[in-house]
Amino acid sequence: MKSLFDHNITSLRKSNAPLADRMRPRTLDEFVGQGHILSKGRLLRRAIQADQLTSLIFYGPPGTGKTTLAQIIAGHTKAHFLSLNAVLSGIKDIRASIDEAERYLGEQQKRSILFIDEVHRFNKAQQDALLPHVEKGSIILIGATTENPYFEVNKALVSRSRIFQLHPLEESDLATVLDHALADKERGFGKKGIILEADAHAHLANVANGDARAALNALELAVLTSDPNEQGQIVINLDVAEESIQKRAVLYDKDGDAHFDHISAFIKSVRGSDVDAALYWMAKMLYAGEDPRYLFRRMYILAGEDIGLADPRAMEQVNACAQAFDYIGLPEGRFHLAQACIYLATAPKSNSNLAFFDALRVVDKEKEGEVPNPLKDGARDKKGLGHGIGYQYPHAFNDHWVAQQYLPQRMQGKVFYQPSNLGFEGNLKPTVDRLRETQLASMLEEGKVNWSERTIGGAVEERELLKGKILAQIPKNADQLILELKASNAWILGDLSRSQINPSLFAQTSSLESKAVLTNQLQNLATPPIIYFSEPTQIFEPFAGYEFDVIYGKGVIAFEKDKKARLQEIKDQLLQGGEMILLEQVPKNGQRLSQLLEALPLKKEVLERFKKAEEGLFNDFTNPKFNWDQEDLCKIAEELGLEVKCQELIEITSQKLITQDLIQRWFNPEEGYGKALHEEFEKAELFALAQAFREAWANALGDWKSCYLLLKLKN
Repeated sequence: MKSLFDHNITSLRKSNAPLADRMRPRTLDEFVGQGHILSKGRLLRRAIQADQLTSLIFYGPPGTGKTTLAQIIAGHTKAHFLSLNAVLSGIKDIRASIDEAERYLGEQQKRSILFIDEVHRFNKAQQDALLPHVEKGSIILIGATTENPYFEVNKALVSRSRIFQLHPLEESDLATVLDHALADKERGFGKKGIILEADAHAHLANVANGDARAALNALELAVLTSDPNEQGQIVINLDVAEESIQKRAVLYDKDGDAHFDHISAFIKSVRGSDVDAALYWMAKMLYAGEDPRYLFRRMYILAGEDIGLADPRAMEQVNACAQAFDYIGLPEGRFHLAQACIYLATAPKSNSNLAFFDALRVVDKEKEGEVPNPLKDGARDKKGLGHGIGYQYPHAFNDHWVAQQYLPQRMQGKVFYQPSNLGFEGNLKPTVDRLRETQLASMLEEGKVNWSERTIGGAVEERELLKGKILAQIPKNADQLILELKASNAWILGDLSRSQINPSLFAQTSSLESKAVLTNQLQNLATPPIIYFSEPTQIFEPFAGYEFDVIYGKGVIAFEKDKKARLQEIKDQLLQGGEMILLEQVPKNGQRLSQLLEALPLKKEVLERFKKAEEGLFNDFTNPKFNWDQEDLCKIAEELGLEVKCQELIEITSQKLITQDLIQRWFNPEEGYGKALHEEFEKAELFALAQAFREAWANALGDWKSCYLLLKLKN
């Protein structure tokens, strides 16, 4: 087989060969550029000079010297040199080259180098045919490719080869290449007296875009198409140079690395709001022939992925511009490409739509959650199975919203959507956050997770009223240290984090579930609170050494056996002059079940006995829930040296859904009401009473009175 390369390569060049071919460097000293792999002392240079090559793959854009390096190796090596071009060769040619290499090895004990130009053009079977021979050392493979070998070349071949990446030549390198061609009398234009004016010289070096072949071809065209002047000189000015290299050679392959690298640069520039870079990369892709519709498709995706609700008009803009482009076409349609690009690059950014994929991962990995009963279709199974019972129609409530269960029970507290602070979504964020905080407060308050037993009529109004009462008592001073005790939801933490007073917020919770919910819910705030878990008996353990300006909480004192000791603990964590704000439910002043019984057709004697048992429960001085009132807490506070700044009794009447489970608990003989009633009624009497109560109130709404004490104490 005849080699394309020969040791006497210069003598075999025809006089009419292209300038770029004639000017190929013959030695490493003549080679221009690629100093990162060929400068003195570099591995590749040493290996070529020592003729100690292993399999190599040269990877880089056209005109950077890949084939030239192979020719230089052919001139230096003592090995038998073979070459193939993957565009023109097949399995038959590969086998012939392998046979020749093995013959040389057997007859002359001479190794062979097989150079394959455009090696990525070989299919998998052709590349596989090389592998065993490279593996056993029959041949040393040198491949040249413009495509990334890690994607386009057999992984086994890549793993057995050293990869050398060649870069586009610098303008200074191209200027040197042009100078050599003008000065060389044997292979170039040294005998012709060519004058390449400085601006023309710079133009050719610049527009060739790192491709030595493009620069030399342009120079040759300029020389061959220009007539000598009166002095016999050929003068190449800027006008001639511009005609000779009319369009910059842009490295771009619609199916290769350049395509993916450029679209990646474009998307990242738009995402990063660098409008100038975005326009540049889009212009470069269009210049190289990229399909404009592909760019519109990517901008559609970006509008949803990186902008979303920060600017809902972004999608509309891309759609309108794409439709205008389809109607107008090129070249005028480039205005609409530019408009879409500029709009997206300058729009506020948000990737909150990725919330869907978070939800999708939960669906994929976690146990399936059952549809909550109130959300089930009641048209078919309401009577038999109770489906749909308890659903609250949002439009029947103020602001067309009511807190109720929508997620499956086991997924309560999951937060997927995190609105950004920018654009339209920034205006949406406070509403989303507050609704979510109220929703989760309804679930987690006081550890209750059964939504159907929550107060539903006026629940939001009640909670907002109580929140407003607490917030009104917190001093509006900057840089305060504020601690919430027994935090179970973000109903106040969220508002404080968003306030202008810029406090340092801490929260203590005795529920790992609440800590997870709070952390997830509040992590997207500009300055999220620091949340600690501690056992109920050691609530201040994480705060050793801290002194707070304000400590507040709901349900911190009322149910404690030793209320004085707990108040003392809080006092010890306050700065001198610091304040504690406590909202405590007062069950003693709250709803009585006997008030619901009054609607039943009961004998007066039965009702009186019920009220007697009830009063025994509410006046049980051994029960910490009922053995105190407003005066008791204020007295304890004063004994500890705390100043009572505010004491307000808040009574709220709303509606409560009376469920079967709730009735069952009320009449349970092991606790609360049931225990007190079993001391007054016989078992059969109590069973009949519970049945009458169930028939009258099960799954019905009843007026429900709640009483709270708001205390503000100063240290």
